[in-house]
Amino acid sequence: MKALHDDLGAAATALGQHGHLLTTVDELVDAARSGSLWYLTFGLACCAVEMMHAAASRYDFDRFGMMPRPSPRQADLMIVAGTVTNKMAPALRRIYDQMAEPRYVISMGSCANGGGYYHYAYSVLRGVDRIVPVDVYVPGCPPTAEALLYGAMQLQRKIRERRTPYRASDDLLARGPRAAGGWLRRLLAGGRGRGD
Repeated sequence: MKALHDDLGAAATALGQHGHLLTTVDELVDAARSGSLWYLTFGLACCAVEMMHAAASRYDFDRFGMMPRPSPRQADLMIVAGTVTNKMAPALRRIYDQMAEPRYVISMGSCANGGGYYHYAYSVLRGVDRIVPVDVYVPGCPPTAEALLYGAMQLQRKIRERRTPYRASDDLLARGPRAAGGWLRRLLAGGRGRGD
């Protein structure tokens, strides 16, 4: 936040002294994108309570330009909060595919990051990054609202600095059946994943 404040201060000084402001369209678009993230709430377990807490009046995501959206077609950020089961994985991927480009993902909590306490359970996905590409991981069980807020600020910084990675896994299944592992193909096709 301080870097953005310093940038805005320098821009206001330059505009006041010279009467014009020089920037690139890319920097302007990145500043607009980072300041207006509309997030899709995908709460699956106890981490969703902390996500709601972060959106409430005490921490107030709205002051960072983050608005909750009920539809994936209007959202550009998905916050996956909680345990993702193999049964839920195809629905999560379908919703991710319906989101507008550019799209970002925050994985919130130990269960979404890597399975958490249920890592060895047959029904739990061992990390949401096996289904969708993740930009920011928020650790904890459950992570606090402050941690989620910090993760959102890190995502905003990555967007401003153009450090979001190329999404090779977005077209993973489109490249052919050999590109994805067999269990992932079965899982997204409606099977049970590992150990059918």
